[in-house]
Amino acid sequence: MTTRPRLRDPSTFATGVVAVALFAVLAAVFLGAGFEGAVGFAGDANLTATIGYALMGLMDVAGENTVASEGFLAAFIIIALLLDAALEGSVLLASRDNEGGDGE
Repeated sequence: MTTRPRLRDPSTFATGVVAVALFAVLAAVFLGAGFEGAVGFAGDANLTATIGYALMGLMDVAGENTVASEGFLAAFIIIALLLDAALEGSVLLASRDNEGGDGE
């Protein structure tokens, strides 16, 4: 017979409340955001080269076919940090697996 989950540790309750609060904040921000019409770039704009020049700090030699890349650069760095954290977490979990099952 299956039993319902029980709250064994009060510290997990606080973590759950924080997670629900974070979800509520993110839902409110997402639902309250206004999305304007799509804005395109010029046909000869090179986005990849612009991001590369911005990463290296060489925007003064980038040329005329560049676009404002601060938004792209911030998203690129945030995604890189998240992927790095996921990779380190997977290595940590893989190294724990070699030690045995339940801390044996």
